[in-house]
Formats: sequence, structure tokens, C-alpha cells
Amino acid sequence: MIVDFQHHFTPRELFKDDLGNRRILQYDESGAPSYTSHSLLYDLDEHVRMMDLAGIDAAFLTSGAGMCADIERSRFINNKAKEAERNYSGRFIGAAHVHPLGGQEAFRELARCSVEFGFPGVVITSETDGLFIDAPEFDPFWAEASRLGMFVFVHPALKLNYPQQFDRYDTARSVGREFSLIMATIRLINSGVFDRHPNLTIHMAHLSGGIASMLGRVRSYQDKAFWGTVGNPAHGALPQKDFDHYLRERLVFDTAGFCGAIGSLKTALVELPPSRIVFATDYPQEIRTRKAVRDFVEEIRALGAAGEQILSGNVGKLLRHRASVEAAGAP
Repeated sequence: MIVDFQHHFTPRELFKDDLGNRRILQYDESGAPSYTSHSLLYDLDEHVRMMDLAGIDAAFLTSGAGMCADIERSRFINNKAKEAERNYSGRFIGAAHVHPLGGQEAFRELARCSVEFGFPGVVITSETDGLFIDAPEFDPFWAEASRLGMFVFVHPALKLNYPQQFDRYDTARSVGREFSLIMATIRLINSGVFDRHPNLTIHMAHLSGGIASMLGRVRSYQDKAFWGTVGNPAHGALPQKDFDHYLRERLVFDTAGFCGAIGSLKTALVELPPSRIVFATDYPQEIRTRKAVRDFVEEIRALGAAGEQILSGNVGKLLRHRASVEAAGAP
């Protein structure tokens, strides 16, 4: 079974008019390009046609409009994701959308998505509201996701907390978001989030921002004695186990984020085991045509045993919760 673990939609109701063939680029408050709106986002019939051509069985459905949104927007997006599940039986798997800092109201919505809807995971962004992912304010969210048995999908922030250095050349989207994912990965590990929540599974988008190419340097700076930061509360913190333990045992990475470039995945495989990587496309944003997705699937399959593991062998690492809910008879 092939599941696309990063597949986006925006409900038609959130657009004033049908977009037709138009593409509308949205900018954030800093003036950086943020999100491209187009009709493919709500044309789920075309999503299924693309999936049929590419040989994709199901897609984990997330919405940029619902990432770290207020409670009303979150509920609306969650209801629409469940509606897509029902209208296209077996083809879509809904993701819960809640604000991780939304308190008890957000946690009640998260429980609704888990218990009533059977959603296996919840999507958040790599930074939000001026805070980073290792902030103590996030800890109740990690605890609640872990209690519910839901994996947390960390998508790159659509708006960076500090975008100043990415004020030209569309680099907030092309590069800044990937830096945000790399930093989120380091923050999660070194702050002890995994140690405090031993049953928590976190799915990092975009191969953790291409972290594989940086790991030689990241590993070196884990040697706090060598670099002179032992005892410094901000820079000397270490997790309970070796950094690579968390990469190889606790994190799951996806293949989206590099516009279907197989070279980026091959680079990641130098450092990351295929047993921790799941298939994803970022359709219909970074990849928007049926053929491009089909070609990406074929290129991954050409990697042999590693490719087959990525395409279908690791699905259970993220869908265990859904299987248990369905076995219990949830709708």
C-alpha cells in the first residue's frame, strides 16, 4: 500500500470565487511569498485521478489553511477532511488540525479527531506565534498527542518567526522553511522532548529540511566539551541518548519538499536509513501534474529494496493508531 504522507487541500468554501485557471500568490505580513492558491487544491476528483495514474492508494490530507489555526477554522478543516474520507472511500486519510498552544479547547478538538474521526495524526508547523518547537509551552501538546496515540506531523512554517534575512528572491519559501525544519529537529532532540515523551512519534516534513547534508557538522557540535559549552543552559543541553538514536528510532521523515528531485532523496539516504523514511509528494503545491508524481514514484521504485521500503514498507510506522481505531469500530 502506497500512502502519500504530505498531500494538501483547501476546501472550496474558503475561496470567494472558483479560481478556474488562475493562480493567486499570497504574501505574509513581512511581504514574503507564502502560499499559492489554485483550483487543484479543492479539486479532489483530480487528486484521485493523479493517484490512480501514479499508483498511490491513499493520501494523508492536510490543509495549509488549518495549520496552527484558531479553533473555528480548525474544526471546519477537520470536518472537511472527514467529509473527503467519506466521499472518497479509502483514498484519503484525514489529519487533525489544531493549534498546539490552543489549550483545553484545542485538546478537546484533538480528541474528537482521534476518537470520533479516527485520524491517526495531527499537523502543526515548525514554528509559530513567535515561539519555537522546543518552548515549554508546547509540552502539554506533546503529552496530549502521545496520550491519544497520534503522531505529530511537523510541516514547515508558512510564516517564519523572523523572516528578515529571507526578504528577497522568494527565499523564505525555498530555503527559510528548510532551515526552520532543521532547527526544529535539533530543538526537539536536544531539549529532551523525546525523552520526556517516550511514546511520541514525530513525522518531519521534507526529510527534515535536508538535514542529512548537515549531519557531520551537527554531530560535531554535540560534543559540548570540545566546543566549550558544557554547563551553558542554552548551548550545552544534551538529550539522554546519542543524537543519531533519535534520527534512527524516534523520527520519521518524508520525501516531499524537493519538487520531485530524486537526487535529494539519494543524498538523504547517505545518512538516514530507509526504514525511517515515508513517501510524500507535497501535491498539489511543489508537484502539480499527474506525470510528475508518477515519475517520482517510478524513480523511488528504481532505488530497489530501499525504494520499496520508502514507498510502502514503512506505512505502519504512522498508521498504527488508525488501524487500532478501526479495529475498535470507530466510524
